[in-house]
Amino acid sequence: MYSEAELTEAKRQIASTVHKLKETVKTLEAKERPERYKAQITLAKRRIAAFELSLALIEEKLDK
Repeated sequence: MYSEAELTEAKRQIASTVHKLKETVKTLEAKERPERYKAQITLAKRRIAAFELSLALIEEKLDK
């Protein structure tokens, strides 16, 4: 289906996006009134969870 190189590159890109999203969450939570950014924080956290699941599945596929 996908080559090892494609999976490895996808993993790298997703990991980079997760890192950026985590930094975004930190930034939004550190703002003076973080409650104003609740929707953005929730969305970012849900995306992080989805990407982490994707990373786990890619890892599983690469280990086979």
